[in-house]
Amino acid sequence: MGNVFGRDKPLKEVLRENKRMINRAVRELDREKMQLEREEKRLTMEIKKAAKEQQMASVKIMAKDLVRTRQYITKFIEMRSHLQGCALKLQTVKSHHAMAEAMKSTAQAMFKMNKAVDVPAITKMMAEFEKENAKTEIMQEIMGDTLDDAMADENTEEEQEQIVNQVLDEIGISFGEELPEASKMGSPGIQESAPSGKVAVAEGDDPALSDLEARLNNLKR
Repeated sequence: MGNVFGRDKPLKEVLRENKRMINRAVRELDREKMQLEREEKRLTMEIKKAAKEQQMASVKIMAKDLVRTRQYITKFIEMRSHLQGCALKLQTVKSHHAMAEAMKSTAQAMFKMNKAVDVPAITKMMAEFEKENAKTEIMQEIMGDTLDDAMADENTEEEQEQIVNQVLDEIGISFGEELPEASKMGSPGIQESAPSGKVAVAEGDDPALSDLEARLNNLKR
């Protein structure tokens, strides 16, 4: 359809005009049907009145008019149903057109986005990221190993000190105290150790002191 300038009207405007025409036709059909229904009621009353007056000829004529009127009422109802079906079809076409426009806009947007994305640049960037990430992990491992090697001696000394303190705590002697001498404890079995620094215990002494002697000698080696 074209307008006065010879240009095609948009589909939305064409659908709107057709829907307006269908609604107008439906309203006209409704008015005509209401008039026929009033005529049907009038004929029914006239037929009853003529039948009471025994005017059978008039009754037959008005009965034909009543039948014809009812037939037209049925036809108007059918026509109204057809027009409503056309309106539904137009609404369906309008919905399909809106969906097509939405899909078209979405496709255009996706095309622009895909065109804006530089796939080789993204691939190169990901490769550089993996490379730098690998370098970072290697540097972390090297620094961790270096720190472990540097702290190894200190940890060993701390462990040795802990072992000595633990052994002394087991027999109730603190690290700052001196070991009890034979003369002070009054135990004739304990003798002073040789100049080598090892603790010597006579035979028949407490097994706990013998075990302490063995542990201290092992630590001093």
